[in-house]
Amino acid sequence: MPLARQSTTHDIAQSLAGIDFPANRSKIIEYAKKNNANQNLLDALQKMPDEQYTSMADVFKGVGISEEGSQKS
Repeated sequence: MPLARQSTTHDIAQSLAGIDFPANRSKIIEYAKKNNANQNLLDALQKMPDEQYTSMADVFKGVGISEEGSQKS
C-alpha cells in the first residue's frame, strides 16, 4: 500500500503545481480540475476537511486524514 500513497502524493503535487496558498478545499479542487486531475484524486480532495491549507504538506495531511476516516468505517 505505500506505493499507492506515494502515487497519490505525486498526483496531488502534479495537479496542484503552482497553486497559491493559502487555499481552501474548493479552490484546491477547482485548481486540480483545471490541471486535468483524475477522478480518484478529485474524490480524495473532496473528502478533505473543509479548511484553509497553507502548504502542499497540509494538503497531503488533509488527504491522509480523509483516508484514515474512511478506513475506520
